[in-house]
Amino acid sequence: MKRLLRPLCLATLGLSLAWATPSPAQSFEGLDISQPNKKKKKKPTRKPSRGKKPAAAAAAEDASDSDASEASAAGDTSTPAAAPTATGTAEGTAASTPPPAAAETPAAAPSMGLDLTSDVPPPAAPTMSFDAVDVSGKSGDRQRLDVAISLFKNEEYEKAAMSSFEMLQDAKLAGLHLEARYVMAKALYRMGLYHSSLGEFSKILAVGPETKFFRTSLEWLFFISRKTKNETVILDEIARYANQEFPERFRSEFHYLLARYHFVRGKALDQVGRAEDADKSFNEVKRLALLIPKTDVFYPRAKFLEGLSFFRFGNRAKSAAEKRTDINTVGAIEAMKEVIRVTRSTGGLDAEQISANQKLRELAFMQLARTHYGMQQNRYALFYFNKVERGTSQWLESMFEASWANYRVGQYEQALGNLITLSSPFFREEYFPEAMILKAVIYYENCRYRESSLILQDFERTYLPVHDQLELITKKQMEASEYYGVLSDVQKKNKDGLEKSETDVILERILRLALTDQDLKKTNESILELEGEMDAFGEKGDTFRYSELSKQLLEGLKVQRTSLIEKAGIMAKGKLETELVALKQLLANGLRIKFETVSKEKEFLEEQLKAGGQVSIVKKYRYSVAVADDQLYWPYEGEYWRDELGTYQYTLTKGCIQRDSANRTIQASESN
Repeated sequence: MKRLLRPLCLATLGLSLAWATPSPAQSFEGLDISQPNKKKKKKPTRKPSRGKKPAAAAAAEDASDSDASEASAAGDTSTPAAAPTATGTAEGTAASTPPPAAAETPAAAPSMGLDLTSDVPPPAAPTMSFDAVDVSGKSGDRQRLDVAISLFKNEEYEKAAMSSFEMLQDAKLAGLHLEARYVMAKALYRMGLYHSSLGEFSKILAVGPETKFFRTSLEWLFFISRKTKNETVILDEIARYANQEFPERFRSEFHYLLARYHFVRGKALDQVGRAEDADKSFNEVKRLALLIPKTDVFYPRAKFLEGLSFFRFGNRAKSAAEKRTDINTVGAIEAMKEVIRVTRSTGGLDAEQISANQKLRELAFMQLARTHYGMQQNRYALFYFNKVERGTSQWLESMFEASWANYRVGQYEQALGNLITLSSPFFREEYFPEAMILKAVIYYENCRYRESSLILQDFERTYLPVHDQLELITKKQMEASEYYGVLSDVQKKNKDGLEKSETDVILERILRLALTDQDLKKTNESILELEGEMDAFGEKGDTFRYSELSKQLLEGLKVQRTSLIEKAGIMAKGKLETELVALKQLLANGLRIKFETVSKEKEFLEEQLKAGGQVSIVKKYRYSVAVADDQLYWPYEGEYWRDELGTYQYTLTKGCIQRDSANRTIQASESN
């Protein structure tokens, strides 16, 4: 009788406690009774993967803060859709400390996991059992993944990455591999290993758009593009999924990056002579630029690409007169003016966006000036060249190009003053070989033949060794990567402060010359960034540094580096070959000017001999040192002061008697 009463009492007590429970959200030993009973029958492995809901939740967290949205993606997508208690468990302590198995927990009775008698142990052979059911609501495999997720949330990114990687090595956990890789990719991003993270997200995207992590992985591509110095490293990846629908808040950025991809592709196609295919790419750039609203932060960048695309089509007009009426040239000018208008205001922008807009504004001024210069509208060109602010990245280039425009309109003193700035010790390592040719031409135009000859001698002494070294490098039958290796060696010597030979000094000039190509410069920055990431592994904890994960990631980075070096080598070789041709042309022009100078000197001496030394073609000019009220005249005596750079104006004290007509012939020929 006692044996029958005791189970009845226990059952009655259990029912009364269940009815009297004030909070239905409480759970004991991993059993969540707050979920509907009808969901209990579902198994996690039978629920089809769906990514729309987690991705939408991640996108809605915070549209303006990328870090916040990244965190939301971590929280939402770590939850399996089929497990009723996954969300609560992942955010509580159960994820960091997996519950022990039921067989190892004496307090867990078979009847719904409740034990109300602490003094009497459960029977060895229970009457009721739930075989093959995890009372915690999760399988042991799922718990392993939740541990990795919990480590990620606790900002233990190295452990989270290694925990996820261990799951990827277990073939039995194939059903959880995608989510484990997603957690690992996010952890690598948080560790600052952006290129490694990109590699893992690429693998997730390659599985296809039907997975629940596809859309959020696309979003992470944008986060990575903002962290890397060269956004082109992800352009191919974004272009690969151009037909997919991107979230609303990333759509403008996607259109801009896709336009950038087609712009780079169009330039490459032009270089290999595939003009028709290049036309399609540049037309696509113009189409994509129209899809970005004017109020978006990516609007000025897209507009700038649109202007460059118009300018490329406008270059097909041969003469200056044709360019002035060409619809593409006019379109390029209007696009650049729009860039200048929209970048004038800085309201509502952060410091990074303001800086980016300022650089874009400078480039727009430069492009407008070059366009007008090509149309023989030299005064307009000077107006825009002078808009580039002193000390900015385009300042030296604008001063050099403005010197040619000043020469065209006969403003020799201003042109020579600009060249004084370019030849200062502050810019000794800059590459402007054409500046010396222009200086020689100006002296020649003013009948200063002796000075012109000395300048040309100096030009040959400086740049003939550069020409010879360039010719030696380009004639070698080297692999593409070896061309980049030549430049890389110079960079390392600069970085380490090693002593340089005369050849090294020449090669350094060649390096600076090669890096004037913006695409090569960005690719070089990507290579240096990859090398920095590889070095960063040595700064991590020993457990991570010597793990199998680190070895695999480093191998992947080496493959990426080899690919980029191959690409940079091809660009470097092309750039060096182009500059070799340009330098040959400059040297040839120098020889022609030298020949003309000698001929003029000979004619001058013959006239003097005939006239008994009474004939002169050079006379002293009348000049004034008067300046505006807000300026101060200070004689230049060979010294350079940083605050004076860009303000020099050379005074020609003597020259041809027919000074007013010295440059008239050249101006007349250029206006036709």
